[in-house]
Amino acid sequence: MFDDLLTTIETALGVRPEGLSALSGGCIGDVYRVHLPGGESAVAKVADGQGARLGLEGYMLRYLAEHSRLPVPAVRYSSDTLLVMDFIAGDSLLGDAAQAHAADLVADLHGVRGQAFGLERDTLIGGLPQPNPLTDSWLDFFRDHRLLYMGQEAQRAGPLPAGLYARLERLCGRLERWLAEPEYPSLIHGDLWTTNILAANGRITGFLDPAIYYAHPEIELAFSTLFNTFGAAFFRRYQEHRPLAPGFFEERRDLYNLYPLLVHVRLFGGGYVASVDRILRRFGF
Repeated sequence: MFDDLLTTIETALGVRPEGLSALSGGCIGDVYRVHLPGGESAVAKVADGQGARLGLEGYMLRYLAEHSRLPVPAVRYSSDTLLVMDFIAGDSLLGDAAQAHAADLVADLHGVRGQAFGLERDTLIGGLPQPNPLTDSWLDFFRDHRLLYMGQEAQRAGPLPAGLYARLERLCGRLERWLAEPEYPSLIHGDLWTTNILAANGRITGFLDPAIYYAHPEIELAFSTLFNTFGAAFFRRYQEHRPLAPGFFEERRDLYNLYPLLVHVRLFGGGYVASVDRILRRFGF
């Protein structure tokens, strides 16, 4: 199998790799460090089934490289079944210095303005389709193309009970009670899970596996707290660049985290259903 993969990578890059070593990560395939002549390294993602769309990941990385200053791996080759990128050294142990540096980078990313919410094409999150129709209203976009869409997907697949989806619908009819339109659509990474960020010596070296679109930055910030990607050091520095309106941590964070929780319900079911239930109950639904 490795010989076939080496040949595929050689065809893509025009140079024969000297070897491969397995790396962790990759929810829709295998990930390898590619050892190239002269001591250079790359990373190859290889799809493990039909329906893979690694070309979309390549598109998203190129979009970030072209439209922002966020450090991302350069894409050397992309297709639906193979993605080859530059190798970025680092690990996902983010101390206070790295978190502060991440805040500088994410705040700068959120300063990239779009003409509408969404994106020029649909993307992916966790391997799931993520619709991005260009929409003038953030509340409309978040309601229809994040909460209701992913709720419908989770119900259709089975993990989300119909009664819970009906409660989600009722909440979606009242979002304006807690959420407001931002000044402008901001470009977001979209999946600030800890293992998607690399750091070395207190500095961020790269952001991986994006799920990009133009959004309210608070949905990105909320997700970064859901699984403790960032903490106090990050938010202190971020707010030096972009102060948060009152009520984010107290209320809006939970509402925005309904979207990644619904993604996890769709993918894994289990305890994530209880988390959605808890948030809906908190807001009276």
